[in-house]
Amino acid sequence: MRDIKPLLLILLSIGLVGTWTYHLYDKTIYSQRRTEVFVRDSAAVADAIRDSLQKIYSGTITDLDSRLSVTGDSLSYSRAKADSLQRRLEHRLTEINRLKAEINAILNKGNASTGDMAIARKKITELQEQVQQMEVQQGSMETEKKLLAQTLADLSQNAGKLEQNIRKLNDENAALQEKIALAAVFVASDVKLTAVNVRGSRESETNQSKKADKLVVSFVLQNHLQDYPNSEIAIVIVQPDRQVLQNPNWDSGSMDTQSGRKNYTRMVRFDYSKGEQKALTFSLDVDEFQKGNYLLEVWHKGMMIGKAVAGMK
Repeated sequence: MRDIKPLLLILLSIGLVGTWTYHLYDKTIYSQRRTEVFVRDSAAVADAIRDSLQKIYSGTITDLDSRLSVTGDSLSYSRAKADSLQRRLEHRLTEINRLKAEINAILNKGNASTGDMAIARKKITELQEQVQQMEVQQGSMETEKKLLAQTLADLSQNAGKLEQNIRKLNDENAALQEKIALAAVFVASDVKLTAVNVRGSRESETNQSKKADKLVVSFVLQNHLQDYPNSEIAIVIVQPDRQVLQNPNWDSGSMDTQSGRKNYTRMVRFDYSKGEQKALTFSLDVDEFQKGNYLLEVWHKGMMIGKAVAGMK
């Protein structure tokens, strides 16, 4: 009996050692499986998060690209018309590009952690806010463009009215200048051209070309605006053959008029005081008279101020 007791103790010890050995082995296997499941589950969650963030990011970028296609023209317009708004938009685009680069860097990492995904999510939210704020600024730019376009339309309309007013003023100014020019010249009255027959000391008017010896010119000048020292009056006598009667002894020549150069018969010079009625008379000896009408024209400063006709038979 005493020999069996030690044997039982040995068998019991072996059983206990085996039991603890199995327990330790099973616990180790369970721990390994648990770690593997946890690792596999964490990787799946990270992949799911990455895919979700990728979809959100892709949708945001697609929306951003569609807005940027419109914003491009707005920015070009803004550079010329709204510098402050353009600078804000450019700053916004810089921030958006920075966020895009940072998000892409995180999403393209092969071993991105959960912390990386959280950062990516935060940056995508910030990117969406930036895009929304840019949309608001873009709307402000469009409003400003419309206001500016309306302003330009109003300016164009006002410019048209201004141009009409300028033309009207120019016409009125031209008419006024013409009136001033007319007022500056002499007013001629009692303009007469007479053919005279001379017999000794006796002179008499005649309309017979064979009896006429000279032409007598007379007229009265007046101007109420100013004095005219050394005034010049051009006398033009047009013969029946349409030629201007000229003679070197009469100081004949040519002058500038509103219609161009014109020959004159004689230049009469005199001094004039403002408001004076100046009566002038002189005669021209003519060697041979033509039959028909002789036309007298009185000119001052390139403008005809009086005329008369003498008919000859």
